[in-house]
Amino acid sequence: MLRSCTAALRTLRALRGRREGASPAARDPVLARVSPGRGAAEVDRGVGLSVRNNPVIWRWFSTEKVIPKDHALPNPSWSKDLRLLFDQFMKKCEDGSWERLPSYKNSKLVKEQLSQAQLFTRGYEDGLGFEYVIFYNDDEKRTVCLFQGGPYLQGVPGFLHGGAIATMIDATVGMCAAIPGGIVMTANLNINFKRPIPLCSVVVINSQLDKIEGRKLFLSCNVRSVDEKILYSEATGLFIKLDPEKSLT
Repeated sequence: MLRSCTAALRTLRALRGRREGASPAARDPVLARVSPGRGAAEVDRGVGLSVRNNPVIWRWFSTEKVIPKDHALPNPSWSKDLRLLFDQFMKKCEDGSWERLPSYKNSKLVKEQLSQAQLFTRGYEDGLGFEYVIFYNDDEKRTVCLFQGGPYLQGVPGFLHGGAIATMIDATVGMCAAIPGGIVMTANLNINFKRPIPLCSVVVINSQLDKIEGRKLFLSCNVRSVDEKILYSEATGLFIKLDPEKSLT
């Protein structure tokens, strides 16, 4: 869970920046360095306009290290069900009630000696492992994960490994805890597996923040089929808010 939360910090900061009404340059130090003194609208167009007019900056921006791939966007491996659900939730994002959370393989927050580290759920080629996108509703304190488990996640032949769905439950519930709580770690995750999930099928993971007691965040979760008729799993989780100034070791 620490890996998931560390990789998600950039997402959390971006979300908080949008709620506070900050300009893109204020939210993103890279954009601020590239376009100092530019207006918000021009900064938004910077990668497509002002950056192209500056060869030095264009070469800088053209490297993958500077512009990481957002893996929470559709790719050719996504099934029709996953694409349809994605489109439905993107519609919900239009009025600001929901937000899509970007997802990256690597984090700039890790130490230099861990530069090869990457998010566990993003370690497979497209379509082979964890294909997912998470949406967040701030008013309802909910996250919804649309998940498609690839062939490398097989357990019993033809079905998703229990550890794979447990990983996605942890990631979904953890994100639901991390957005209001900051840096959190899993203290307890209790999962009841109701039915096996067919391999390469799409499921919807719903997570809800139930209550906060000091540094403790209590959450609940369920995993259902696309039509919501089949309940695959139920879970509860306890997460602890950490002090970012203190070492974890």
